[in-house]
Amino acid sequence: MTTFITFDIDGVEPEFGAPEPGRVIAGDPHFRTWSLEEAEGGLYSGIWEATPGKWRIVYEEWEYFSLLAGYSIVTEDGGEPVHLKMGDRMILRPGFKGTWEVVETTRKDYVIKV
Repeated sequence: MTTFITFDIDGVEPEFGAPEPGRVIAGDPHFRTWSLEEAEGGLYSGIWEATPGKWRIVYEEWEYFSLLAGYSIVTEDGGEPVHLKMGDRMILRPGFKGTWEVVETTRKDYVIKV
């Protein structure tokens, strides 16, 4: 048994999803998620991709991510928009509330702690 994994999605079947309908502000965004790790203690990692649109987000979990492609804007309620492009990284902490707008189809890798 190996004690490492790579972020290689070849052969991994994606899960398909979308924001809850009541959270969508604009467009018709859809998601693909390639789950690569689900470890004990509520730790998850993988790759997520979203098509253009804008929706409300509410975080109860902690998440680190790095954009692999695309262009998105994340805005905390009452805050300034943060424009994200390939190579940008961010941590969203529990309690974060705001919007996620995908301007160009966005792909990120992520690590989530529930």
